[in-house]
Amino acid sequence: MFNRFSSLCKNGKIRLLNLLDRDWSDWMTIDWKKEVELRKEDLLKDLFTLLRIDSVRDDSKATEEAPVGPGPKEALEAFLAIGERDGFTTKQVGNLAGHIEFAPNPDFKETLGVLGHVDVVPVGTGWDTDPFEPQIINDRIYARGSSDDKGPSMAAYYALKIIKELGLPVSRRVRFIIGTDEESGWKCMDRYFQTEEMPDFGFSPDATFPIINGEKGILSLHYDIPGEASEGDYQLLSFDAGLRENMVPQDAHAEIIVPNENEVVDRFFAYVSANPVEGTAQVLDGKVILDVVGKSAHGSTPDKGINAGTHLAKFLNQFNFKGNAKKYLAFAAEVLHEDTEGKNLKVAYTHEVMGPLTANAGIFTYTPELGGVAVVNFRYPLGVTAEGLEIKTEVVASGYGFTVAHGKAQVPHYVSPEDELVSTLLEVYHRQTGLPAHEQSIGGGTYGRIFERGVAYGALFPDSIDTMHQANEFFALEDLFRSTAIYAEAIYELIK
Repeated sequence: MFNRFSSLCKNGKIRLLNLLDRDWSDWMTIDWKKEVELRKEDLLKDLFTLLRIDSVRDDSKATEEAPVGPGPKEALEAFLAIGERDGFTTKQVGNLAGHIEFAPNPDFKETLGVLGHVDVVPVGTGWDTDPFEPQIINDRIYARGSSDDKGPSMAAYYALKIIKELGLPVSRRVRFIIGTDEESGWKCMDRYFQTEEMPDFGFSPDATFPIINGEKGILSLHYDIPGEASEGDYQLLSFDAGLRENMVPQDAHAEIIVPNENEVVDRFFAYVSANPVEGTAQVLDGKVILDVVGKSAHGSTPDKGINAGTHLAKFLNQFNFKGNAKKYLAFAAEVLHEDTEGKNLKVAYTHEVMGPLTANAGIFTYTPELGGVAVVNFRYPLGVTAEGLEIKTEVVASGYGFTVAHGKAQVPHYVSPEDELVSTLLEVYHRQTGLPAHEQSIGGGTYGRIFERGVAYGALFPDSIDTMHQANEFFALEDLFRSTAIYAEAIYELIK
């Protein structure tokens, strides 16, 4: 019997813990950081399993069995398999979401929700490593999804795993809910809550510490202009920039016909050298092909990026294009370029607690046959409405020949710092780090807003380097391990 138990320990199926020496009447005796240290190799192994899965949404491969493509579903199933291996109850819902549940007593009345996601944004260009083959370099894990949100989600999962393995006394259930479409339309959560109960309160490990108890509203407006046949000496054959509306476009591409190719190429390189972008130009089959490389950033912080799309439009806008092609370039260059606060669209506004409205011009496409679209992703605080944004910006856009259409809006979300959820999480953060704990609002949208009493909590720290949605995304090992310890204590405080 002993040999069998020892073998199981070596296989990682059972962890031998010194439970007899612990006094759970005083939770302060738990060394949360030590508990994480005991499990860090297993944590990294499980995290690397997730990071190796290309879980970018791919509608071209979507099926009934994989509604947002095979990658996100594979990552979801891999995460659920880890939970099942560790003895949790698991459930998959609609091939879009699932949960890992910790419920020692089925009679518990209240449920804490922890919500993470396994889908990731497109890779883009500029990587120095394979984005889906994680590497530890200088104590950083480089991989797409390492910081958004596979790394933080695995940290929160291991926090729950620690509580379970220690056999701590609890009085509430925990549902760790996993989504596969957070970076796009949230259809995963829409499907999940069609049949599953809503937790009473909770958090999402998908932002920064000390806490995010305010999230701005989110609205994408599509500015459309009709296509028309190209005429004149200057013709815009195509213009493309951006991968997702919630990312600052890192790459932009245009193909044009001009009367003097060499002059345009020379002026292009002069523009590139005078601005914070890189670029290439070539003349091929009577066309000038231009490519600009800027810097990607999260759509909620567009000021941290360099928008390749608007830079390319600004360069082209100085030439004598005609008709709707000229209007398209002028709108991007004169209204959207380097205006991340919506001033040119007449919607700039700052809330005393939640901060300023932001505007990210995330997608550009134009051809003479199909016309053009520019998608601007707004993050707006209390005091601004989606309807007001559409009405006010349409006044400006219509002057350039555009019409406006909108997508699904998410209203601003705010939980008072007086709420027990917020105060408890802030107290744990301060206790473990010794750093100031205070409320914060962001432009990013997390699953925390799904709950009326929901927030985002970590996993980046005030001194962390934020590489979410960027090339060479990484998550520092130190941040991974210390966030796991904070999550463990925080979850226990909320369910004990």
